[in-house]
Amino acid sequence: MVDKFREELRGLKDLVLAQGAFAYGMLSDAIVALQERDTGLAGRVHEERIELAARNLAIEEAALRLIALYQPMARDLRSIICALRMNVALFRIGRYGKDIAKLVGGLPADQETADLAGLLHMAGLVFAMISDALEAYRTEDTTLIEGMSRRDDAVDELRYTIFRESVTRMMEDPENIARFIDFVMIARYLERCGDYACDIAEQVCYMVTGERVEVK
Repeated sequence: MVDKFREELRGLKDLVLAQGAFAYGMLSDAIVALQERDTGLAGRVHEERIELAARNLAIEEAALRLIALYQPMARDLRSIICALRMNVALFRIGRYGKDIAKLVGGLPADQETADLAGLLHMAGLVFAMISDALEAYRTEDTTLIEGMSRRDDAVDELRYTIFRESVTRMMEDPENIARFIDFVMIARYLERCGDYACDIAEQVCYMVTGERVEVK
């Protein structure tokens, strides 16, 4: 019975890590589509929302099965709780990738790459936060997520910078309004993804140490 439980618990972790890679891929592909104005890639990201939801449900069912069948306690229960809460965060990250992809078609073909510099820099920071949070979960090495709060602060500051710059550009030329409203939305989506990376970091810390910490 114990061996079976351990096997299923490892299987749950594998499902979460796979969902992490999938959600990260959606967000990353959405940013690539944005940078290259690739509506085909954006369309594929949008379609991946269906698989994202299916993976989300599979994780939830696997976790609830473990609780119902084995009634785990202590560290084992924390591991399952961590998986469930990470599942929520990863689903939202993937969905934000889908939301960004939906905006790609509205960008003009002659969109200046320089206009995207702030968003691309912000995306790079968020990608690193998500990657480190997932690696901390995989290895149970919490040193990988030390300083996550400072990184989240940097992402927040970039969001406000992009907002201010976008408002200025809209005031300078009303024809810019639609595109820079989209930029403000994308910055907001990326900022939320950074928050979810912090949520994952909090859950990993709780799983490993049993202590609740606030990582933002």
